[in-house]
Amino acid sequence: MSDLPSNAAQRGSPAYRLPAADPSFLFGDSMRGLRFQLEFAKADEALRAWNIRSTIVVFGSARITENGPPDHARWYEEARRFARLASQEGGALDGGGAPRDNVIATGGGPGVMAAANRGAADAGAPSIGFNISLPLEQEPNPWSTPDLTFRFHYFAMRKMHLAMRANALVVFPGGFGTLDELFEILTLRQTGKMRPVPVILVDKPFWTDLIRFDVLVARGFIAKEDVDLLQFATDGEDAWRQLAGTLRPSRPAD
Repeated sequence: MSDLPSNAAQRGSPAYRLPAADPSFLFGDSMRGLRFQLEFAKADEALRAWNIRSTIVVFGSARITENGPPDHARWYEEARRFARLASQEGGALDGGGAPRDNVIATGGGPGVMAAANRGAADAGAPSIGFNISLPLEQEPNPWSTPDLTFRFHYFAMRKMHLAMRANALVVFPGGFGTLDELFEILTLRQTGKMRPVPVILVDKPFWTDLIRFDVLVARGFIAKEDVDLLQFATDGEDAWRQLAGTLRPSRPAD
């Protein structure tokens, strides 16, 4: 019988855990940078495995429903139609080792996001859902491709993934989240931190009633040419026709 004292306290100490198997360490403040890196790497690896070279990002309200008020139902159907057309004709169906281009990417939740993922599924194409953890848990919609349905803690990393492969941004009516994402892309474009991509707002009367871009120009807050970063479409089919023939394969941004 050994006279050595037990080492159970040492083996049971959090300090003795392997770092990768220690949640209290991984979720501590000092590891925030590593968690940020992991959120980039996990999604990036999956997207590369699916040969996704470029995307079309679709934004819009999470509160729009298929059977809601007439405007809501119309916007839902147009987002679904746009995504179906883009997926059928834009290169998302390419497989067999060839890169996939213009794959529909959304925030992965309900409303317009669900409609766009659903439209891609209608076409038999993959689509991406970049979900975010929220205090009131957001559930992924059932139409994004399971292997391409991600969940982020950091808004910044989610936005980076939404932007870095984007060949175009198509925005349907929405609230704070939609506006946040729209102006994030517009700022990147205005400052030259993002390569030129079309930004299409669907339903011009809604957008020009909501945002007075002319006031920003008149007050000197943006240049007149900054307004040229925007295009308007009447519906989902019009949005796709404006993009068709202009989108080109691209590598992810730095």
